[in-house]
Amino acid sequence: MRGSGNESSAQQTSVAAIHLVARHPDVYEPCDDSFALADALLADKSSLLKQRPNVCMEIGCGSGYVITSLALILGDERNNAHFIATDISTAAAQVTQDTLEAHGVQADIIVTDLVRGLEDQLSGAVDVLLFNPPYVPTPEHEVGMMGITASWAGGQRGRTVIDRVLPVVKRLLSSKGLFYLVTLKANDPSEICEVMKTKGFSSCILIQRYTEEEDLQVLKFWRDGICGNYTEPAAASQPSNSKHQET
Repeated sequence: MRGSGNESSAQQTSVAAIHLVARHPDVYEPCDDSFALADALLADKSSLLKQRPNVCMEIGCGSGYVITSLALILGDERNNAHFIATDISTAAAQVTQDTLEAHGVQADIIVTDLVRGLEDQLSGAVDVLLFNPPYVPTPEHEVGMMGITASWAGGQRGRTVIDRVLPVVKRLLSSKGLFYLVTLKANDPSEICEVMKTKGFSSCILIQRYTEEEDLQVLKFWRDGICGNYTEPAAASQPSNSKHQET
């Protein structure tokens, strides 16, 4: 999957190349939600470059498509950044490693449940935090199941896993940190923004995207009082198919 020609062409692209993304039957492949998050990062490139980030982290990296895309979007700035990707799945960790290598970029990949065991080490250090969560409303017993189901099963309102992450965002982010979150209409994004407001964060919608079965929003959060982080939301778009398999 790796070759000098592929690496050269991949590094000239804005986001990860789909044909270079590794595959595994138990790992969620890039789909509309992944593309929406990568497109949001691309749309917000000027803010990301202005950050000159030192630490970039993705929670639940899956195939590695998004963390790889972030590294490519940052371009020369990635040489100054330390990339970290977490996933509870060892298969996802390997797939992410293969995807990164195929694009000629690097990250530390940690097998853990969300950010467990990293809160102290990374406290106040993360400049860019990414999370494309399991957001599909499902019965609670499906949350955290083995295999690919864990990548989409979000429990009641699709919020079970999201609500586990929100409380640790403030601790992880640096003073200039940015947090990008993929949500579904059923997750009540406006309520999520209100929750984050109580924690001292401003927010905006970077991208709203409609598919046949989903209404996706990519939200951006930053600490109140940090100027210059607002970005006008991109126009809503209506691409192809759906994301996760609904249950």
